[in-house]
Formats: sequence, C-alpha cells, structure tokens
Amino acid sequence: MAHMVETMAYAGEVPWHGLGVPVSNDLTPAQMMEKAGVDWSVQECESFVDFNGERISTGQKALVRSTDGKVLTNVGKDWNPVQNEQAFEFFSEYVFAGDMEMHTAGSLKDGQMVWALAKVKDSFDLFGGDTVESYLLFSNPHQYGKSIDVRFTPIRVVCNNTLSLSLSMQAERQVKVGHRVEFNPGEVKEALGIASEKLATYREMAEYLGSKRFSMDKLIEYYNTVYPRTSDKRVQDKKLSVETLSRNAKECLNVLETQPGAEFAEGSWWQAYNSVTYVTDHVQGRNADNRLYSSWFGGNQTRKKNALETAIEFAEAA
Repeated sequence: MAHMVETMAYAGEVPWHGLGVPVSNDLTPAQMMEKAGVDWSVQECESFVDFNGERISTGQKALVRSTDGKVLTNVGKDWNPVQNEQAFEFFSEYVFAGDMEMHTAGSLKDGQMVWALAKVKDSFDLFGGDTVESYLLFSNPHQYGKSIDVRFTPIRVVCNNTLSLSLSMQAERQVKVGHRVEFNPGEVKEALGIASEKLATYREMAEYLGSKRFSMDKLIEYYNTVYPRTSDKRVQDKKLSVETLSRNAKECLNVLETQPGAEFAEGSWWQAYNSVTYVTDHVQGRNADNRLYSSWFGGNQTRKKNALETAIEFAEAA
C-alpha cells in the first residue's frame, strides 16, 4: 500500500509518528515550506481526451505540479487554486510577531494534501501536570472536492494525542473555504479570531470531564457509542458487556489505565476520552503515516470529535 506521507519536516522532538526530517524551531514560514519539500506551485492546464484520432476538450482543467508535471486532480473552470506559498504566508505575521513558531509541514497523498502546523505560544495545565498545548493547522488540498481547512488543534503533551474540538460547541475554532471562492486570508483570520484566541473554553471542558467519574457500565456504553457494533444481537438487545465491544473499543478499554497520562484525573471521563484519542493516534491503522493522515483529515478526526461530544454527554448525565 502506498504511503500517505510524501515529504515532511518537523521542529523539536521527534513526533509521535516518527516521520519527517528534523529542522530548527526558528524557521520562517518560507524556510519551513522549503525544508518540508512543498516549495512548488500548481498550474491549471486544459484537459483533453483522444477520441477517433481527435483531441477533444473535456471542459475541465488538470491541476499539475510545477516540479514534476504530476497531475494532482481534475477540476472545473471555476476552481480557484491556492498556492502553497499563500498557505505558508498565512502564518508570517504571527511568526514574526513572536506569537507562533513553525512546527511541522509536509505533503500527503503524493501532493494532494499540503499542510502546515504552527505552535501557538499558549498552553494550560490540568490536574497537576497534564499539559495541553495549542497549535494551528492549515491544510491546503490540491484535490477536487476538498476544502481549505484552518483549525486549532490542541495536543496533549504527555502522550502527544491530537485532541479534536467538538464541532457543535467549538465551531468557531475551525474555518473551511471551498475552492469555488477566492481565498481571503484576512477573512479567515477574522473568523478564527486567532489574534486573541485562548483555549479557556476547551480547558473548562477538560476540567469538567476530569471532575466527573464513570462507572464500568457507563464506560462500556460509551465505548460502544464511539465504536458501535450494531450487528451484534446482544447490543441490539441492550445487553452490553466487555464481550459485546468491538475490537477497537476493547483496545480503548485495555489501554485505559496504561496509556501515557492515565494518572491524571484517573477514573474520570477525561481519562476515558483520552483512551480513544490514544488508540486513534497511536494504535489503529496499518502504519504511522496512515494514522497521521486519519488523525488530522480522515475518519479518526471525526471519531475523536464524536468521542469528545459523547464524553460530555455522559459526564452531564453522571
């Protein structure tokens, strides 16, 4: 199976997935773009098919990478490509002001997804040492049907779990821009409010989860909700037990007390929620780069958001 990660650079300690080449943490966005191997552009070229010896226009355009002529996707005439340089320039004023530093960047899926991750110089501690740091993730897809996505991504330091914010409660922390409109970085920054954005609300959610304890019955119900196994008749009959849990749900239960950071808010819904984030980031998937892609852009990103929303619901009912 093809690897998801094409090129990548990272600053600081080796990331949890162990991928990429190390760089210093004082790079400008432009320097990070070069080190990450994404200092290329895309060009729109008319697309044709050969039929009965004739070259016929398809009415679409091919998005072609400048460095090697690779066709990344086919798009319509109203597609507005965003160059990688524009994506990295998004961070410049914050990096130069000292509010952020470039952390990770690279290319996924053979150039169809380019991303940059910047560390926001803001963090908080929970439960006597459980540190959560704030990052800003900018994903720039060169793929039809995908939108530019800019969002805050908290990371739990003790285990490097990438935490996903609840869409229903924290929608203002994520902005998506389709390629059918012109990308306006000013509007995106205004929508995010990143000049003064704090993680106070997320901290309140985490502290709340840490204050509410689960029972074993409710924990099993929680795991079954996050990883549903509806085909099991015992589940349909509401006869939930450890035996009725899916394989991934059982994995969460297995690491509940052994995951890094399990000692923080032990027996709480914060611990339960982080068993899901740990399994999705570090256990599930065929290999590290598949887990990386799924954690940020694939199914595991959605699962973690659902896991947080569900944990809050269970905590409120406790």
